[in-house]
Amino acid sequence: MTVERPRKNPLHRTRQPLLPPGARSRKAHLLTVAAAEGRFALPRCGDCGTYAWPMPEACPNCLSADITAADAPVGAVLLADTSAEVPADPYFRERAPWRVGLAQMDCGPIALVHLHPAPQAGDRLKLTLMLDRAGQAVLHAGPENGGDMRTDKQWQEMVADPRGRRVLITDARHVAALPLARKLADAGAAGIFMGLPEGWKPLENRADFEAVPGLTFVALDLASDRSVEDLVRDIGGKVEILINTADNPRPGGLMAPASATHARMAMEVVAFGLMRLARALGPALAGRGADGGDGAPGAVAWVNVLSVFARATPPEMAGYAAAHAAALSLSHSLRAQLAVGGVRLMTVLTGPTEDDWFQLAPQPKVTGKALADAVVGGLMRGLEEVVVGDVARDLMARLAENPKAVEHDLSQGKL
Repeated sequence: MTVERPRKNPLHRTRQPLLPPGARSRKAHLLTVAAAEGRFALPRCGDCGTYAWPMPEACPNCLSADITAADAPVGAVLLADTSAEVPADPYFRERAPWRVGLAQMDCGPIALVHLHPAPQAGDRLKLTLMLDRAGQAVLHAGPENGGDMRTDKQWQEMVADPRGRRVLITDARHVAALPLARKLADAGAAGIFMGLPEGWKPLENRADFEAVPGLTFVALDLASDRSVEDLVRDIGGKVEILINTADNPRPGGLMAPASATHARMAMEVVAFGLMRLARALGPALAGRGADGGDGAPGAVAWVNVLSVFARATPPEMAGYAAAHAAALSLSHSLRAQLAVGGVRLMTVLTGPTEDDWFQLAPQPKVTGKALADAVVGGLMRGLEEVVVGDVARDLMARLAENPKAVEHDLSQGKL
């Protein structure tokens, strides 16, 4: 159900983008990977198995330099808590008071954590490894039973909750567009702009879209510079979350008769369409990352829904996979530029979907609802990397183990 959005007071000063301290060692980025994927991992010694916090250069127990990020228990006990009323760092000072605590982890270390409002000294905690606004891994501690994270302003600073925010979905014809709109409305989005390419073409389930509270259709064709620029001119200052679902799946190997045509179409929509969006909407989104001083949520996230074939290319999908690989590469650059304003870019890699163009792909395929659940769930957890579907998860696991074996399997038609 949508919620009424508070208006910004024009007499109040405009908040400037501020980020938490971002300095980390190169080894500490092992934890960043885990946080980006939603895993709870801690530094652990490969020789004696001792867990540590924060990331050390050597094991505090045996001085071994073999330190990795390993899955760890999420339980802890709160030893002490306090609220920082006048923090030294500008980011935290702007958001004071900021509650922190000392937590005794079940696996050994004592850590300084960002603390939910509810726990008191002696309470059991559930730890979460999260990405802060600077994109660095930090520890958050909440009630052991989970609690209501929407009441925790510190948690909300590190996630992209759709509640009260206006969302642009770029392509209504994507299999996940309608489930996404429904899921976002249920999550409390203040408004949903639904991009409609080729508006002259009938949209079979248009009545279902129009039944979603707060949804408005907007003309948007990512293959057209004018279409993108016109839309951003109209609503660019209103969008707080962008979900780019634009796609152009066409099968065909490099030697197929229409391969060049299909690859060009896919590139125009998937790769160059992303560039058009980034050029037109990116600055407005990043510039509004600090909005929210009057209770109106600011810009927080950009989501790119891409095919897992961006990472592993079946020969029969050569041009399509190349377009998604290009978009994935562009996403890394866009993430860095959006991060200046504290806006997170989330990449969603999905397996073949329940789309007519993937009708010959083997099961299991990804339904629109499953993809929508994964996108909104990733936003609510503040993730950067989400993998959806059994095929995609299997491919990613095999790529991590042996990329060459995956290449050979795909060349033989084995997903």
